[in-house]
Amino acid sequence: MLDRRIKLRHIESFVEIVRQRSLKRAAERLYLTQPAISKTLKELEDMLGATLLTRDRGGVALTRQGEVFRHFAEMSLAALQQGADSVDQVARRGKTQLTVGVLPSVAAGLMPRVAAEFTAMAPDTMLRIVDGPHDFLIDRLRGGTLELVIGRLGTPELLTGLSFTQIYNDTVVFVVRPGHPILEAPKLDRVGEFQVIYPPPAAVIRPLVESFLIAHGIGEFPNRLETVSGAFGRVYTRMSDAVWIISRGVVANEMADGRLVALPFETGLTTGPVGLVARPDDEPTPDHRLFRLAVRTVLERDGEAAYHMTATAPRNDLAQGP
Repeated sequence: MLDRRIKLRHIESFVEIVRQRSLKRAAERLYLTQPAISKTLKELEDMLGATLLTRDRGGVALTRQGEVFRHFAEMSLAALQQGADSVDQVARRGKTQLTVGVLPSVAAGLMPRVAAEFTAMAPDTMLRIVDGPHDFLIDRLRGGTLELVIGRLGTPELLTGLSFTQIYNDTVVFVVRPGHPILEAPKLDRVGEFQVIYPPPAAVIRPLVESFLIAHGIGEFPNRLETVSGAFGRVYTRMSDAVWIISRGVVANEMADGRLVALPFETGLTTGPVGLVARPDDEPTPDHRLFRLAVRTVLERDGEAAYHMTATAPRNDLAQGP
């Protein structure tokens, strides 16, 4: 059980001594006398019943117990600081900006509700949303133009050096306009009779679609148009006999209100994880944490079924930084 006599000053003093590797320098940083910080350290060790530091001419060194305690002490201080920063961020009148990149499937499905939730949590932060293909978003995340990305889990090479927190699974669907001729006999081997809107090589769903078609013995479509543009696909599919192969999230709203119809194909092989991508070396800002909290809140409140998704991430993972 935690000894309630342990105060914030004990944790701060211990962590600063470890950082400075000197009681004298730690005392100066905390505006304390050396006898005062020595007494505080001794109190902490007595309450824990363990020696945390050894002292010699070279300074201080952590014991094995000290190494263990240091990890949790630093985490505790960081959590308190981030909590205080978050409260301050919500209360401040100054306007900050958070730039988030999202796939078209996220922009059309989950993101509008997340944006509304985040705006309520952080009214003084301007949320800037950029949508585009996966490679485009990841390149801009690496370059610092974007702070967070909600995208599909790409290849290991593409995500090297980045953190990925999975939040739900999305799948690919084949959609057509209401009244499309294929609806009379919807079979996968008939799709090639029509023009197909197909994901381009850079699209993260392209390998999943190709694997799915190969598994079902379907060759290359002779008449195809390549794009993942939601704006184009929605209009073109409804005005033509094209069959659009696209992530379910992109067309979930159109399917729900009957403007587009999903062909009854079992596309479980195309299921892939979607999650939050970040640079792990960045210190999470209060805005980053509030955005993660907004995502978690929306999924818990509305339920994954509202987005035709399956959630996968533990809820507390979304509230944490990368």
